[in-house]
Amino acid sequence: MNVSYWVWAATLVGLTGMLIVDLLVVGRRPHEPSLRESTGWVALYVTLAVGFGLWVWFRYGATAGGEFYTGWLVEYSLSVDNLFIFMIIMSRFAVPREFQQKVLLIGIIIALLLRGLFIAAGAVLVGRFSWIFYLFGAFLIYTGVKLVRGRDEDPERFRENVLVRLARRVLPMSEGYAQTKLTSVVGGRRLVTPMLIVLIAIGTTDVIFAVDSIPAIFGITREPYLVFTANVFALMGLRQLYFLLGGLVSRLVHLSFGLAAVLCFIGAKMVVEALAENSLPFVNGGEPVPWAPHLPIWISLPVIIGVLAVTAVTSLISSARAGRAVPGRR
Repeated sequence: MNVSYWVWAATLVGLTGMLIVDLLVVGRRPHEPSLRESTGWVALYVTLAVGFGLWVWFRYGATAGGEFYTGWLVEYSLSVDNLFIFMIIMSRFAVPREFQQKVLLIGIIIALLLRGLFIAAGAVLVGRFSWIFYLFGAFLIYTGVKLVRGRDEDPERFRENVLVRLARRVLPMSEGYAQTKLTSVVGGRRLVTPMLIVLIAIGTTDVIFAVDSIPAIFGITREPYLVFTANVFALMGLRQLYFLLGGLVSRLVHLSFGLAAVLCFIGAKMVVEALAENSLPFVNGGEPVPWAPHLPIWISLPVIIGVLAVTAVTSLISSARAGRAVPGRR
């Protein structure tokens, strides 16, 4: 892809405008959005992503369009899994529902900045060192296996990381929230509110999400423009999706299996592509491995869609059966 500076500039301006609209909506009136409001916003962002993918398809070709759609779908699916962690953090710190929109929006802005840095670094590494795909692929396979093994852990247990624990210990904190303010004056003392700790928890969790998701999308496309836009479109509707899904996320009981399969598939694909472009002297004498195939996007996309679709259907069926098995529930 030969993406001009003008296209990059227009894309950045357009996406920034969408973010500003989001900020104005939340800042104007903090509230818990209704199901209708959330559905409308999610439908809008999905429509914009589909429309953008069609523009990429017709301007840069079917391969580029397919890579955008595949990357967006993978990042969106990972975002749904991340929503469950956000819900646990919100519950753990008892954030009032009417303030959760702003927390999510700030968390999304942090995630966009972090992913922008990670994408820039990843593009440099991929461009200079083809063997980095061995590491990316192995990491994704490890992450997929860890997702499945982690199912045995208590999903409601949120373990505060070192930064959150340090902030709790060092910063004088008030007992309650002062709307969405980060500090408040209590008894003549300036104290931080629990909102600051929540934002630290969300922000540091975003780092972990970026470490998982960026290698995944580089396994689909090496075009920085597609990597960046797929990530942005996956994140932009995350705030509304949080309120739309609500308790539905907890019903996706097989989501970790589906995501694990997708990550392992992309990881294996990256390793095979690294073999096809091999330059490491201790692998096949530094020569490309001739039997290593290249999986085109028209194979990868149906595989990923199929895995996620089966995961969603089996999850809902399993949840419905479990609900009927509970006495007194229909």
